[in-house]
Amino acid sequence: DLLDEGAGDLDGKTFHERLENHAIELSFRVGRDDFHGSLRSLNEHREEAFDLLRLALTAPRFDADAVERVRQQELAGLRRETTNPNNISSRRWWETAFPDHPYGRESKGSLETVPTITADDLRDYVRRVFARNELTISIVGDIDAKTAGELIDRAFAKLPAKNDLKPVAEIKPAGLGRRIVIELDVPQAVMTFGGQGIARNDPDFMAAYIVNHILGGGSFSSRLYKEVREKRGLAYGVSDSLVWFKRAAIVIGGTATRADRTGDALAIIEQETKRMAENGPTPEELVAAKSYLKGAYALSLDTSGKIASQLTQIQLDRLGIDYMERRGAMIDAVTIADARRVAKRLYSGGMLVTVAGRPKGLTSSE
Repeated sequence: DLLDEGAGDLDGKTFHERLENHAIELSFRVGRDDFHGSLRSLNEHREEAFDLLRLALTAPRFDADAVERVRQQELAGLRRETTNPNNISSRRWWETAFPDHPYGRESKGSLETVPTITADDLRDYVRRVFARNELTISIVGDIDAKTAGELIDRAFAKLPAKNDLKPVAEIKPAGLGRRIVIELDVPQAVMTFGGQGIARNDPDFMAAYIVNHILGGGSFSSRLYKEVREKRGLAYGVSDSLVWFKRAAIVIGGTATRADRTGDALAIIEQETKRMAENGPTPEELVAAKSYLKGAYALSLDTSGKIASQLTQIQLDRLGIDYMERRGAMIDAVTIADARRVAKRLYSGGMLVTVAGRPKGLTSSE
């Protein structure tokens, strides 16, 4: 949040004026595995844009007034989250699934840690993390390879050759089979549920991706959506997703429902998950899911920003430059036998469930 609040000879006000006067969009975000940046510029201002990116990455100022202003913004957001059932349920799920591990900690920090971070800590992070050896770049636009290479050098050539990252251990989610209820006086109860997933480089990943789409992958045709919302009206929405990191893989989902019907909603989710594990999808469901997943992929490529994001993720996942061409055939290659075998593998390990609210008749259990 501070990288665009002044860099090099430019204080925060001047840095933002440079961005705004040239219609340059520059932003950064951090996740559990990676630090991401995004730059968007008109072609006529691209050299200025890449110069500002270079300054942000190699010479951030971390001026005291900017540090304190952003710190207070972050703390205000964290304080709001202490009463938000979605945040409370999610945070407890991650803490329980990955105790004493970086994946169990929120990348935005906590009310205890954010006040202690100093400008020297920020400078040390930049020194250790920003380097060329694990740099992944995608550029989309009216630009040739030679010019793109020159701009890449303009922004990144002065970064150190190698980063200094601390090793992170491989881990599987803990607490499977547990249910944790966090008492909170709110009208609805918010539920987070999930368990062991399948790694992105696992040969079974595509089958798992299709099976998860059928069970709860976010579309209106999923089993969970039909059973929880359409048939019983217990929630506005319910879904789950495969999530993969460098050192872990999970399947995680969530919903919100009336406090007096939370137990019913959870029972249905557990029942449908068990049914998928035992029997897998039907041939008809498999055909429909394949058609949807192949057709919907184009929607993730309908803007230059989305294309750049997809290309970056393909590189991070080491899928190969021809992945977009191969993806359809990979989906088609999944048989009903594959889907049923992988459904059992994916959903037989049990779930960790966290609930924030006052769910009637539902208590914590080991």
